[in-house]
Amino acid sequence: MDLDAVRTFVTAADTGRFQDAAAELAVTQQAVSKRIATLEKVLGVRLFTRTARGATLTIDGQAFLPHARGLLRAEERAVASVRPGRRALRVDVIGRRLAPAAQLGDFRRAHPEVELDVVTLFDVDAAVDAIRAGTIDASFRAVTMPGKRLPDGIGAARAFDEPLQLLTGPSHELAAARAVRPAELVGRRIWMPGLVPGTESAAYYDDLAAAFGLTIEITGPDFGTEPLLDTIADSRSLATFVGEQTRLVWPADHGLRRIALRDPTPVYPHSLVWHHDNPHPALATLRDHFRSGRSGHAGAGTWTPAWA
Repeated sequence: MDLDAVRTFVTAADTGRFQDAAAELAVTQQAVSKRIATLEKVLGVRLFTRTARGATLTIDGQAFLPHARGLLRAEERAVASVRPGRRALRVDVIGRRLAPAAQLGDFRRAHPEVELDVVTLFDVDAAVDAIRAGTIDASFRAVTMPGKRLPDGIGAARAFDEPLQLLTGPSHELAAARAVRPAELVGRRIWMPGLVPGTESAAYYDDLAAAFGLTIEITGPDFGTEPLLDTIADSRSLATFVGEQTRLVWPADHGLRRIALRDPTPVYPHSLVWHHDNPHPALATLRDHFRSGRSGHAGAGTWTPAWA
């Protein structure tokens, strides 16, 4: 259905005269008559009765009028849903328990006027494809993987660094330690079954293992976070790595320990990724927030891969 014709019908109904409708719509009276005639042909009914005093709605016209107004309101909502600044800023945070989600929550509290739509995508390739397609506005990723280059038009800036921690059960040999040096983990079993080869997180942990002579096991079924925590809690030898801001909840009797890593502290480099041509005004607000508040970039006492 031609919405210009519907808009012309509603305007003519409100003004009561085709001539007045033409003036309000900035078209000719002939254009008004043609649009309404076309609409009447589509509907198969007469909408107006022409009189010397103007145009009067027929019974069918009266029945159609509230629906015509609804069509125009739906058009307004549809346009507003994609108008820059009117729709929600759509951001990928990798996982809702991970640091980017917590950081985006901090951004939301600092900028409550910004409406957010939070999504989780699998890896950096999926995120970049979504940014290029316009289905998301930004993503938090570790993007400078070995041999990885971003496509033209895609920008990235280091947003924040997240220190790693060692997670053990209460009976693990290191459970009582307040901090552990990466060198002390040589020969110990680090289990991360959720790592997927080829992803940016796998690239990070591959370099971490190579830098400190560690063995990170990714074999075995990945049943999710809760079964992993159950296994770690009951083991004297298994441990795993988690980000400092990763939100984990476990039963009180698990007694899990989060142990800081020191000398040096491995940090995971999170970057914000976006498209240079994206006009959403809230995207600039998001970028400025992390530009002004970024902290803990790799320096003395920390470690990141050379590609970061």
